[in-house]
This record gives sequence, C-alpha cells and structure tokens, in this order.
Amino acid sequence: MFAKFFKPKKRKSVVAEAGAARQDQFEYWLIDMDGALARFLDGLPGELRAKLDFTPESFEALEGWALSRYASLAEARAPSEAATLDGASRYVGQVFRKSLGGRWFIDHRDPKNAFYGLPQLEGLKGQVAQICPLTLVTASLDRRTGTFISTVYRNHLART
Repeated sequence: MFAKFFKPKKRKSVVAEAGAARQDQFEYWLIDMDGALARFLDGLPGELRAKLDFTPESFEALEGWALSRYASLAEARAPSEAATLDGASRYVGQVFRKSLGGRWFIDHRDPKNAFYGLPQLEGLKGQVAQICPLTLVTASLDRRTGTFISTVYRNHLART
C-alpha cells in the first residue's frame, strides 16, 4: 500500500548521463578549435606551416608531410601522436568548412555507424555522404598516394 503513494524521484538514466557527458566533451572540443589548430600549426616545420593557408590546395602539402612522418597508419595511431592526428583532422575539416560551408557534429545515436563518436561535417554544399576528417587523414596514411584528401575534396566539389 505504501508503494501506491510513494513515487521515487525520476533520475536520469546512466545511458542519458553518459550521452550528455560525451556531448559535453564534443562541445569542449569545438570550443578549443582555434587553440588546438594553433598548437598543431606551431608544432610543424616552418616551411610546411607557411603552406598551410586553409585552402584546398594545401591538402597535398599536409598529406605529403604526414606520409613522410609516418611510415604506417599504426605509427600515426600511437597514443603519443593523438594530438598531431587530431590537429591534422581539425585542419582538414576546417578547410572543407571554409570552402563548402557546413558545421561540425558528432553522432552518439547509432553505435553501428562507422563514424560513431567521431567529429563529422554536415551541411556542406553538395554533400551526399558522411564526411569524417579523421578518417580522411587515416585513410590517406593507409593509401599513401599523397593526393587522397585533395581527390576526395575535388570529387565532392564536382557534385556542387
């Protein structure tokens, strides 16, 4: 009978709290965009830094540097390289945004999504597929062409 009159306070579920924490982390990541890019660029050789002018033409300079720095994708994924990989990904994403509009977002709804929990871009002019700058950078290190990111960009641009 007591249970009939007593209703416990509703609490957020653990899943909802975890989702809110992940979204907060993403918001902090966005807030730190300018600072993270500055730290990334400051850590690069001066000659390369001069070529990274946030234009699509700079993709090949960035990719060439990354290929010379990392002999394999596994090297780039080392914990000691996390900030560098993040900086390169942010740079690629911001060049796409500057040229094609759009905004950053993160998807925590579908764990089966290949880009689950990774910053992505949406609302780009002519966008028909998901774009995740981190996977563009890692795929460029795996494919080792030196033109992977710029080719993806040009193919996207051709659809606009």
